[in-house]
Amino acid sequence: MNLRDQLKDILPDILPRNPAKAIKGTELIESVKDKLENGYSDATLRYHFSIMSCDPSSPIAKVEQGQGYYLRSTTIHTLNSARSMIFDDHGLGMTSNDADLSIARVNKFRAVVQRYFESSSQFPFAFERSFSGENASGNRWRVPDLTIVNWLVGDVLENGSVHLNHEKLEVQRRLSKAPLTMTNVKLRLEVSKENVLENLYQCHAAGQWADHSELMIASPIQDPQLLEEIRQFAAANGIGITTFNMDGETIDDLPEAAAIDNLTACEFEQILSLLSVERIASHTSSQSFDWQKVSTFATTNEDFSSLQGWINHCLINESILSVREFNDSQVPPRTESVA
Repeated sequence: MNLRDQLKDILPDILPRNPAKAIKGTELIESVKDKLENGYSDATLRYHFSIMSCDPSSPIAKVEQGQGYYLRSTTIHTLNSARSMIFDDHGLGMTSNDADLSIARVNKFRAVVQRYFESSSQFPFAFERSFSGENASGNRWRVPDLTIVNWLVGDVLENGSVHLNHEKLEVQRRLSKAPLTMTNVKLRLEVSKENVLENLYQCHAAGQWADHSELMIASPIQDPQLLEEIRQFAAANGIGITTFNMDGETIDDLPEAAAIDNLTACEFEQILSLLSVERIASHTSSQSFDWQKVSTFATTNEDFSSLQGWINHCLINESILSVREFNDSQVPPRTESVA
């Protein structure tokens, strides 16, 4: 096995998830040396760390401003899903620098939205692989950016964690009712008169198999006519609309996405206090999520397969886990459908 492949296997067990706890190159070299099949010089290892940190498919990332390495959370699939959220058709016509800036902003905004839902004891699942490959364009209309799972059979503890209430679960089963709801979310940095209908229709279409559909927008909507058009569409189609009222500079001032993912609850509350989250329209759809569609999609789509495996695991083991906790548990997902 060559050095690069060895490092891909070794580094995930060594690198911290949080950029704030990044390992300096010298320390990382010492940590991997004993685990390598052959002897390599410090210069060779340092070179590979540097090259691999520029590759979105590798597990190692470098701190943007500062020193040290951490475990990459932004993969090539994350980047592709971020591109699908850029309002002007994957950034077509943008300069390379503008596209990179927009992708960085989208990743930060997605991290903020995920933590926003977690702060209210809901569980986000990110769709990423759906926006890579030959079906990427069509999946913009079929697949949400996030699905938010709200457990109806969970008890929120003082520390904010959610524990499954076995009595509530049994009652839901006896009543033949689902123990959870699912809200499909589309994310956009901004909307304009030119793209608002496309974004609204995509949000509506991607929510057909969930309980609710939501469009969440980073930037403020200052045009009264555009705002009224959005509200009318939302009312007619039952979707929810929320803006975080963050302009580009505000997003740029946020920590990088991986750091937002690893903030403590108190630290994220400080960021949230600086934002002005505005509910433009509430969802009114009364449909229930279609688990059969999720199971059908799971046969050909890795994201849906992961979503199904996560929810199945929680129900079979009667334990509510976040997606990260489920992935870290390294328990193989069960294939049978139980929802």
